Amino acid sequence: MKALRRQISRKSPSDGIEFFGVGGEQMRSAGCELLVDAREIAEVGIVEVIKHIPIIYRRFRQVVGEARRRRPDAAVLIDFPDFNLRLAHELHKLGVPVIYYVSPQLWAWKQRRIERVRKYVRQMLVIFPFEEKFYRERGIAANFVGHPLADLAAPSVTREQFASQYQVDPSRQWIALLPGSRRGEVLRIFPVLLQAAQLLGSDYVYTVPVASTLDAAWMASFLRDYAGPPITFTRDARATVLHARAAAVASGTSTLEAALIGTPFTMVYRVAPLTWALGRRLVKVDRFAMVNLIAERDVVPELVQTNFTPQNVCDELRRIIADGPARQAMMEDFLEVRRRLEPGDSGGNASNLAAQAVLSTVGQSEWD
Repeated sequence: MKALRRQISRKSPSDGIEFFGVGGEQMRSAGCELLVDAREIAEVGIVEVIKHIPIIYRRFRQVVGEARRRRPDAAVLIDFPDFNLRLAHELHKLGVPVIYYVSPQLWAWKQRRIERVRKYVRQMLVIFPFEEKFYRERGIAANFVGHPLADLAAPSVTREQFASQYQVDPSRQWIALLPGSRRGEVLRIFPVLLQAAQLLGSDYVYTVPVASTLDAAWMASFLRDYAGPPITFTRDARATVLHARAAAVASGTSTLEAALIGTPFTMVYRVAPLTWALGRRLVKVDRFAMVNLIAERDVVPELVQTNFTPQNVCDELRRIIADGPARQAMMEDFLEVRRRLEPGDSGGNASNLAAQAVLSTVGQSEWD
């Protein structure tokens, strides 16, 4: 949104741009009129979605109704395929050009949705390099614009400032434990990470960033029967990872953030047994960590499901805490991952390139 405003202002100062749709506080603060708060419809899990179908459907019809009334020049849909692919269909019927920014992971599973993308989406703006080829091979216009995380500067807080803020010893090595941002995954992952900390021992400081989606008191409740080394909760995940010697990180965006920051880590994850049994048959990739998918090889260890045990986490952390070939190779591979996530010689960052593509798609190519 900010990049679109900048580009329109630079090329045609008399013109403005208005945004409305679905989002959160950051979109609101950037000037988007929120018809729907994304938290109302961002449910995960079959039972949760079923319970919230009435409110999700009402919000969906509200967005479609406003699009019919206002007739926007374009719609930019971001991830969230269960909602957005249906919205793309309705917008297409209204004649609104649909640009999809941040692709659903259709290359991993539910590839039957490709036909809906082909019918209703004018252009895919993808953030992983292999996605461009995936869509183009299937007759869909796609451009790799780079990954927004690759544009972020490292956190500015120093180790000393961080230590002072959270009252931790700066002279010792810190181990970051990131159990996820949803209650369900934290319930399955955090207890195992705490057991791993017990095995790894009290030579280290253990830091756990609490996601904004989680309640701090609820997170603290995991420590009631915990008898291992002290656990320090923080609120800044990126700074926590930056200053850690090594980390154990739940699968998701945080693994990519850790790689781009440059902190060696092991990826961990566990889902409900039935979900694993059903989902494993549908998933079409042989790796889970996004870092490994981007690199097309094993950069970080993946401790998933039955392999996710306290002892395995402890062993992998010990392997990368110590200076040596394993740690050095992982850090060098992270540099390669960063290089692959940057948009090459095209100039500009992901947001600027995405904005250019949006303007071009709606017929304003003179602003490219």
